[in-house]
Amino acid sequence: MKLKLSVIVALALASSTSLGAAEKLSTGTINVISTTPLPSIGLPLNIIPANIQIFDSKDLRNQPGVTFADQLMNNAQGITFNEIQGNPWQPDVSFRGFSASPLAGTPQGMSVFVDGVRVNEAFGDTVHWDLIPNFAIQGMQVVPGSNPVYGLNTLGGALALQTKDGRNNQGAALEAEAGSWGRKRGLAQFGGVSKDGSVDYFLGLQHTTEDGWRKYSPSHINQTFGKIGWQNEKTKLNLSYIGAYNNMIGNGLTPIDMLGGDRDGIHTTPDQTKNYLNHFALNGAHWLSNDVMLSGNAYHRTSNRNTLNGDANDDFRTYDSSVAIDDGATPTPNPIHGGDGSGGVDETGLCAPRGTDALTEGYDKEACAPGIMNRSRLKSRSLGFNIQAAFNQEVFGKKNQLITGLGYDVQRTRFTQTEQLSNVSDTVGSATDIVALADTWFAPGTRKPINLSDDIETEVNLGGKSKTASLFVTDTMSLNQFWHVTASARYNHTTVKNRDALTPSGAGSLSGDHGFNRVNPSLSLTFTPTETLSVFGSYSESNRAPTSIELGCADPAQPCKLPNAMAADPPLNQVVAKTYDFGVRGKAAENLKWNASVYRTMNHDDIHFINSSSFSGALGYFDNVGRTKRQGLDLGLSGSVDKLFFRAGYSFISAKYDSDLTLVNEVNSVADNAGADTISVSKGNYLAGIPKHQFKLRLQYSITPQWSVGSNAVAYSDQFVQGNENNAHVDYSGIKGKLSGYTVVNLDTQYNLGQGWNVFAKAINIFDKDYYTGGRLAETMFSSAGAWGINDRGVTAVVPGAPQAAWVGVRYEFGGAPEAK
Repeated sequence: MKLKLSVIVALALASSTSLGAAEKLSTGTINVISTTPLPSIGLPLNIIPANIQIFDSKDLRNQPGVTFADQLMNNAQGITFNEIQGNPWQPDVSFRGFSASPLAGTPQGMSVFVDGVRVNEAFGDTVHWDLIPNFAIQGMQVVPGSNPVYGLNTLGGALALQTKDGRNNQGAALEAEAGSWGRKRGLAQFGGVSKDGSVDYFLGLQHTTEDGWRKYSPSHINQTFGKIGWQNEKTKLNLSYIGAYNNMIGNGLTPIDMLGGDRDGIHTTPDQTKNYLNHFALNGAHWLSNDVMLSGNAYHRTSNRNTLNGDANDDFRTYDSSVAIDDGATPTPNPIHGGDGSGGVDETGLCAPRGTDALTEGYDKEACAPGIMNRSRLKSRSLGFNIQAAFNQEVFGKKNQLITGLGYDVQRTRFTQTEQLSNVSDTVGSATDIVALADTWFAPGTRKPINLSDDIETEVNLGGKSKTASLFVTDTMSLNQFWHVTASARYNHTTVKNRDALTPSGAGSLSGDHGFNRVNPSLSLTFTPTETLSVFGSYSESNRAPTSIELGCADPAQPCKLPNAMAADPPLNQVVAKTYDFGVRGKAAENLKWNASVYRTMNHDDIHFINSSSFSGALGYFDNVGRTKRQGLDLGLSGSVDKLFFRAGYSFISAKYDSDLTLVNEVNSVADNAGADTISVSKGNYLAGIPKHQFKLRLQYSITPQWSVGSNAVAYSDQFVQGNENNAHVDYSGIKGKLSGYTVVNLDTQYNLGQGWNVFAKAINIFDKDYYTGGRLAETMFSSAGAWGINDRGVTAVVPGAPQAAWVGVRYEFGGAPEAK
């Protein structure tokens, strides 16, 4: 069916979203989807060779008080999550085993777009979910596979978000919410259109504060969004702004035996992150003729991230006291710190050098300090543009759509890290006093390092600059009414320059110039025997270039603390993903939709952060680990029966290493502790942190036209913890290095009181299920009671899931009811 210009222009210029990636438009029974991150003419959904999951403004409104990340976690097929940061605004989101995480060191594999602008951060391809205002989201789509059109980092998929505008959100709204954990949220928004209809505007502000359900875990979230737009019959322009100023405490991983009966225990404090953002984007689209459309965007993005982390000092070292300090013998390292322990096993040790117990005689300050305060500051500046042209013209008498474009992005970063050690020289007179005065190094209860030295040492001062230039083309030809072929390709050229301000050159310098180039292809075929049934198959490739932080921390001989230090390192290879995807989707009835797909993605030269021994500092290094493989199955069913709406989804994800490799690991029970402290990972071992099975169910029932009640059930199977990449760890009590599966049930309801008033409520984990969302093998110098000591002990550190909680809220709309359109 050929789309007429009058229909397309009307829909494109009056669309409720900003015509972003995978945007959904409706022409009667036909859904038209843009196949690139920029505005496009679009294609009928039934000929697109991918199981794109679409969530529109109605889906978001039907689950009140949740963020768009909550929406994905509760409803999207193949999406898993954990709160490794210990903060609800900093989740790790994973799709088909590929992560979009705020945590540096997580293997990133998803690209995230807001109105066509890629928002993965420059330094580590991380995604800071707290910087995206959920109240401003009009729609979102999950695009599976290694689609090269979506550019760098689209290894397993892409997430495209579109923001609200005043044309489709007219009027004002005030919203307030309060409940468990001292959470209070306030929202104000306003949208409108000029009298002549050419200009629209939207502005919203949201503030959230809470104490947190875990101890010493308050957060304050401040988000702002504004957009002004102009349009005529052929052209549409939008200028948008996103601002954020967030202060979050995320006391994440904690040894299981330190959590306490209420699961609210913490390891050390503080673990603070402050995020700041100013993001400007200009989007535009223009019709040159009935069949040719130009679109593009330009953006400037400034973000700062400051962290403050109080930890036990990973470099604290003791010596075996069975070897006399003043007898001329060489001290034997404590076996827990890598020695063979031949001199004895008494753990009461000294950090002073051989022959003296006086701290004033050249002692190793770092080895004697029990506590450390790490600070980091990351300043990022990004700017760029993207331009494309779409041609909806027949070729050789066949329906055909050709889109070609280019993009250019420049990202500058400045990363500094400092450390402040315990002031042992001014506090104690001998090394033995360190043990005797254990209670003076950490504040009771909080385990915050105290009695710190006045000296603050700069460990890292690194500037990074990356540039990416790209060209792409995608073409879809309908051979006839049943068969449709899509071919795409993208060329990416990326350069990364690191400049070390502490050691500009020579041994130990972080400075280096790196370049990466690749052409990524894809080829797809869709068969549409009827208007309600589609069968598709595709092959696609995409790549991810190593980032500044990865290139600055890639030497196993000089592991670093993330995000707190780096060392001079060898270069890394770029990651290349190759995906086969086959699927079918259709309608069994007008109100019953279904889909099924199977996929296989092979990552070549995958980059992982290899943890070695530390706990809080995440000591380790980045390395290419060969091939990793994700393959699985997605099944979905949704529809409505009378007053009941339902959506169900099941996903199977098998994520494994596809190469044999050796990893540095001191805490795995199978590690070679007498030698190199390594573990052997075999082809076929499962990747950590990815449950094999997941099931999601959404039910919503309209009791009356004004009152609805809904429920979400989410179930995950067990998963291996980080550090157990060989899948063989068993702790001293016989417990394997795995987290058990769990099921969580949530409830929500809303009632329209009339006259613009709505009340809503939600409750999570209504059965108060005890569960863990993530974990890692580690060491700690604290006992289960929280007392510091010189003896390291191996632990399984976990992130507990949130307990039962509930919130209530009220919303008042006036002057146009912005959410009622």
